[in-house]
Amino acid sequence: MTHRRAAVLASLATACVVLGAGGAVAQSGSPVVVELRIDGVVDPFVADHVEGGIAEAADDGAAAVLLTLDTPGGLDSSMRQITQAILNAEVPVIGYVSPEGARAASAGTFILLSTNVAAMAPATNVGAAQPVGLSGAVASDKAVNDAAKYIVSIAEARDRNAEWAESAVRAAESASAEEALRLEVIDLIAPDVPTLLADVSGMTVEVSGEPVTLELTGATVTEDPMGFLAGFFHSLLDPNLAFVFFWLGLAFIVAEFFIPGGIVGTLGVLMFVASLVALGMLPVQLIGVVLLVASLVFFVLELLHPGVGLPAIAGVICLVLGGLFLFDTSVPGVSVSPLVIVPVAIFAAVFFLIVVRAAIRLRHRTSTTRDEQLIGLEGIVLQDLHPTGVVQVASEHWTAEAVRGTPRKGDRVRVVQMEGLKLKVEPTEAPAAATIEGQPGGRRA
Repeated sequence: MTHRRAAVLASLATACVVLGAGGAVAQSGSPVVVELRIDGVVDPFVADHVEGGIAEAADDGAAAVLLTLDTPGGLDSSMRQITQAILNAEVPVIGYVSPEGARAASAGTFILLSTNVAAMAPATNVGAAQPVGLSGAVASDKAVNDAAKYIVSIAEARDRNAEWAESAVRAAESASAEEALRLEVIDLIAPDVPTLLADVSGMTVEVSGEPVTLELTGATVTEDPMGFLAGFFHSLLDPNLAFVFFWLGLAFIVAEFFIPGGIVGTLGVLMFVASLVALGMLPVQLIGVVLLVASLVFFVLELLHPGVGLPAIAGVICLVLGGLFLFDTSVPGVSVSPLVIVPVAIFAAVFFLIVVRAAIRLRHRTSTTRDEQLIGLEGIVLQDLHPTGVVQVASEHWTAEAVRGTPRKGDRVRVVQMEGLKLKVEPTEAPAAATIEGQPGGRRA
């Protein structure tokens, strides 16, 4: 009986091991899809992330890379880095414009067309790939021709509508998901990732010159997020943040001249430099920059001529208009939200008309109070006054100048005037009322 029971237990244990091993094999045999996201401006941080993510997915034996797109475009150099990484990838790359309301505009169009499988969610769009310069104007004919030839070569390599691709560059053509599918710009429309992976299963794509059949139904999707530091710098390229950092940076730098201390000015320089990096990658319009600078000029004029008047009103108006015209709004998704502009305008008025003005008054009052506190106090000469030397007054060492006599080390003197950081003193034997001619309470010598 004991032997029989032991045999049963051994059989159960063996069955558990076999089942566990079978489950582990099944799990390990499940295809893995690595998801990379391009969300926002296409910049060097995004390009490095995508390029590295594709290479790492290939090294890890992933079944495919899912590249999710929602971008207004970005730098030409970064776009080319990404498209080259996709075209030369050793793993299938699926491009997917998602979620609903997303777009693959400008550089995003090139990237989507370069993928092995191009898909879009409903209510998304692709196109408007005409190169735009920093001033908001369309780039030179040479740049447009170069971009057109490049996107045509990509479309032809992936057997997509090259004629529409060229029009997206030359005429800024754009298409909804349904139009893109009808025009054979993309391969399919899918409402979500599981549906997308199921729909592409069975498709054969070319990877490194070899045909690969996709089997992704029920695949495990693992997201490969951007690193913290790269993500932080990438987030600064948002048009709203670029506007806030640019104006606040300049405002804090200007404020440093009125309320010196170093902290405000340093913060302003850091914000201003960060904004320049962001603006260098966005379609900036010169008129917007001029209006924002003009708003600061008007606020400074208001500080120099107190009283809420025309300069302050003009400053607020220029700030609002500068935010509205800072970027070329013909580029999809690149604009400053009024919900950002209005709070910044309110902050500007409060900062310059209340905070900075109060700090100026307080600084002036503190300086005046200090003068009044020292005048009349007595101290000891530490270094002979010929007529300038050093005295100790109120437990502090001061540079001092004798207005009468020649006080020597150890003599007691009285403060009669403060001139910047220098005291003017006289021997204590002199009458307390005797001060320099013209000072309050003084008498003529």
